[in-house]
Amino acid sequence: MASSSSSRNWLYDVFLSFRGGDVRVTFRSHFLKEFDRKLITAFRDNEIERSHSLWPDLEQAIKDSRIAVVVFSKNYASSSWCLNELLEIVNCNDKIIIPVFYGVDPSQVRYQIGDFGRIFEKTCKRQTEEVKNQWKKALTLVANMLGFDSAKWDDEAKMIEEIANDVLRKLLLTTSKDFDDFVGLEDHIANMSALLDLESKEVKMVGIWGSSGIGKTTIARALFNNLFRHFQVRKFIDRSFAYKSREIHSSANPDDHNMKLHLQESFLSEILRMPNIKIDDPTALEERLKYQKVLIIIDDLDDIMVLDTLVGQTQWFGYGSRIIVVTNDKHFLTAHGIDHIYEVSFPTDVHACQMLCQSAFKQNYAPEGFGDLVVDVVRHACSFPLGLNLLGKYLRGRNEEYWMDILPRLENGLRLDGKIEKILRISYDGLDSEDQEIFRHIACIFIHMKVTTIKSLLAESDVSFALENLADKSLIHVRQGYVVMHRSLQEMGRKIVRIQSIDNPGEREFLVDPNDIHDVLNACTGTQKVLGISLNTRNIVELDVHESAIKGMSNLRFLEIKDFISQWKKALIDVSKIAFDSTEWNRGLITQNYVNLLLLSTTPKEYEELVGIEDHTAEMSLPATKSFDFEDDGLHLPASFDYLPPTLKLLCWPKFPMRCMPYDFCPENLVKLEMRESKLYKLWEGVVPLTCLKEMDLDGSVNLKEIPDLSMATNLETLNFENCKSLVELPSFIRNLNKLLKLNMAFCNSLETLPTGFNLKSLDRLSFSECTKLKTFPKFSTNISVLNLFGTNIEEYPSHLHLENLVEFSISKEESNMIQWEGAKVSSSKLNILSKLFYYHCLYLNYCRRLKFCTLVY
Repeated sequence: MASSSSSRNWLYDVFLSFRGGDVRVTFRSHFLKEFDRKLITAFRDNEIERSHSLWPDLEQAIKDSRIAVVVFSKNYASSSWCLNELLEIVNCNDKIIIPVFYGVDPSQVRYQIGDFGRIFEKTCKRQTEEVKNQWKKALTLVANMLGFDSAKWDDEAKMIEEIANDVLRKLLLTTSKDFDDFVGLEDHIANMSALLDLESKEVKMVGIWGSSGIGKTTIARALFNNLFRHFQVRKFIDRSFAYKSREIHSSANPDDHNMKLHLQESFLSEILRMPNIKIDDPTALEERLKYQKVLIIIDDLDDIMVLDTLVGQTQWFGYGSRIIVVTNDKHFLTAHGIDHIYEVSFPTDVHACQMLCQSAFKQNYAPEGFGDLVVDVVRHACSFPLGLNLLGKYLRGRNEEYWMDILPRLENGLRLDGKIEKILRISYDGLDSEDQEIFRHIACIFIHMKVTTIKSLLAESDVSFALENLADKSLIHVRQGYVVMHRSLQEMGRKIVRIQSIDNPGEREFLVDPNDIHDVLNACTGTQKVLGISLNTRNIVELDVHESAIKGMSNLRFLEIKDFISQWKKALIDVSKIAFDSTEWNRGLITQNYVNLLLLSTTPKEYEELVGIEDHTAEMSLPATKSFDFEDDGLHLPASFDYLPPTLKLLCWPKFPMRCMPYDFCPENLVKLEMRESKLYKLWEGVVPLTCLKEMDLDGSVNLKEIPDLSMATNLETLNFENCKSLVELPSFIRNLNKLLKLNMAFCNSLETLPTGFNLKSLDRLSFSECTKLKTFPKFSTNISVLNLFGTNIEEYPSHLHLENLVEFSISKEESNMIQWEGAKVSSSKLNILSKLFYYHCLYLNYCRRLKFCTLVY
C-alpha cells in the first residue's frame, strides 16, 4: 500500500479510529501527545465545527490521511460510527493500516467471538445482513494485519512510543507524487531511514554518496519532502547557495573569515526567515540553533569549507537534529567525521528497464513489442540513470523500427547526448592532473585489473592516493581487489583521450579503438606520445602489422592484445579449476564472483556473443578447449618484425606468432608478461636484470622448450607454465625466487627434472597436476597451503611432510599399488581435522587444522 499511497499529497499523517468511552481520556490523549512530540500530524475530531454534519467531515478526514491507526477496544464494535469508519478505511485502497488491540484479544476481533463478538452481534441487530457482512469482512481483514497487542506490553507508555515510531517509519517510506517517476526510490528511502534513525535523540550527520547523474539529489529532495514537517527548522541547500557567497568574495582566499560570516548570515536569514541578519562572531550560528531541532540537507557539496562553516559540529544543533550531506566525493564526508554514509549504487537490471520505460512510455513496463528492445537499449546504456532518462525522452513516441535503428549508435555510448558527458565530467574536472592521468590509464588500459598489478605498473606514481581519490569520487570501484569502472565513465575517459588528436591517432597517449590501431600499426604512424595500446582482435578482420610499426612509439609502456573468446575460455577454465579444487562450501561464490568480474569489462555486443556461444557458468558444465577455434585472430606479423621497445612494462599478447622474442628486445622494465598459447620456442638468451617482473604467464605455449634464466627476477611472484607440453626441466634458478608465491606447472607432461630443492619461504601454491613423467617428489617450501600432485607418477613419498599451512592437498597415480604411500605422513601441529582419515590407505594426515579439501585417488 505504501507505494500506491505515494500518488497524492496528504492533509494528515494519521487518522485515529477509536471508541471514545474506552480510550479517549487515557490511551488516546497519551497517543496524540506522543505524535505531537514527534511532529506527526493527526486528525482530531474536536477540529470539526459544531455546525457541520459529523460524518462527511470524518469521511473526508479518512481520505486525507496517509495512515489509519485502528484502536480495537472492548466496546469498539458497540459503535456503528466506529464500524463505518473501519469500513471506509478498508475501502480506501491507498491507506496504510496499523491495528492496535487495546484490552481485547486479536482473535475475538478476527472471528467476532467472545465479549467482542457478543457486542458486535448486538450492534448488527439494527443493520441489514449486507452491512453486517461488510463489517465482518473489514474486522477480519484488519485484525489479520500486523499490529500491536497491549497484552504483550508491560509498559503502556513504551507501547505508545513504539506505535508512534512505527508510524514515523512508515511515513518515511512513502513519497509524494512529485517523485513517482523515480524508480526504486522507496528502497533508497528505506535504506536512508535506517541510517537516519529518527527515533534517536542524538544529532546525526549522514552522507549520500555516488556518481554524478545517479539520482542523489532526487533522493535528497524526496527525503526533505518526507521529513521537513517533523523539524522546527529546515533548509535544503544547493550548490548555488554557497556559490553566491563565494562570488561576492571571489578575490578572497578559501578560508576567508568574512566569506564564512556572509555564508552563515545568508544561512540564518533563510532558515529563520529573517532577512538581512548580521553577525560578527561565528559562534552566533551555534547560539541560534543549539536548542532547535533542525533538518539541513546540503546538496552537491564540492567544498569542505561549506561543511565546516554551516554544520561544523553536532553540538551546534538541538536534540534529534539531522544533517544530510550529498556529494560525489566521499573524502569530504570522512574528513568531516561523517561515518554514516549511504552509497547510491547503479540500479539493478529490472529497475533500469523500469526507468527507461518510465521515461519513454510514462509507465513502468514496456508496451507489447518493445520488451526485448528495452532490454537491449538498457544493456547499451549501462544502467546509468541520467542516461536512461535522457534516452527515454529521446525515444518517446518512436516506433519499434526506430528503436532497432538506434542500437548501433548506442555502441558509441556518450555520443547520443552531450548532457550525459557534461554531468560525468564534473568529477573528472575536479581532479588534479596526476589523478586525471591515472583515470585515463584505467579507462583505456587498466579496466578490471588487480590493484596490486596497477601499483606495480605505475610504481613511479602515488597510485594508492590516486585510486583512493578516484574511488571517493565514485569514478572507480575496487571489487575483490580489482579496479572496475562503469562503462559510461570508461567511454568518457576514452573520449577525452580521443580528442587529444582527432585526426592523428598516433599522437594520442592511448590507442583503444580497433580502427585507429589498425591505421597506426599498418601505416606506421605511431609517435613517442603513445603510452599504451589495447586491442581486442575480435573487432578486426585482418591487420597486417608493418615491420616498423612499433619503432616510432619509443615510450610505449603497455601493449595489450586481447583475444576475447580466448579470454573467456581462460576465465571458464580458471573458474572450473578454482571451483573443483575448492570446498563445496565456497565453489558457487568463487565462480559467481569470478564471472561477474569478467563481465564488468565486456561490452553489450561481447556479452551477447558469449551468451550466444554457451552459458555454462551456472551449472559449471564447462566447454572443452577443442570446442573453440583459436587458430587465426586476424593479426599478422611479418617475419621481419624485430622490435619491441625497452620501455614496456605490460606485455600481454596471446597467440604470439613468432618462435622467439625480437633479438634486441630488452625486457628489464617488464612487470607483467602474459603470452598464452604463443608459438614461442624460447623467449630470450642469457641472464637479464628483471627486478621489475612480478608475473609471467605462458599457459598453453606448447612449443616452449626452455624457461629463460630468471635468476635475477628477484621480485617475481607468479609463474604459470601450465600446458607447456614441451618443457622437460624446471631450472635450478627457481631456488633464487624467494618472493615467488605461485608456481603452476600443471599439464607439463614432458616435465621430468626438478631442482634438488627449492625450499622457497614465500611459496604458497604449487601445482604439478598431470605431470605424468614426474617421478620424484618435489622438495618445496613447508609454508605451502595448496599442493596439487594429481596425475603424477611419483614413486616414493617422504616419510614425514611438515606442512604447517596446508589447506588443499590433491595426489593421485593412475596405476598404483599404494606402495609409494606406505608409511607416508603429512603432519604438523595444526593438522587435526582429517586425522586418521586415510589411515587404511597408508597415508596419514595428522593435525591439519587448516586443511579444508583433500583428494586421494588410487
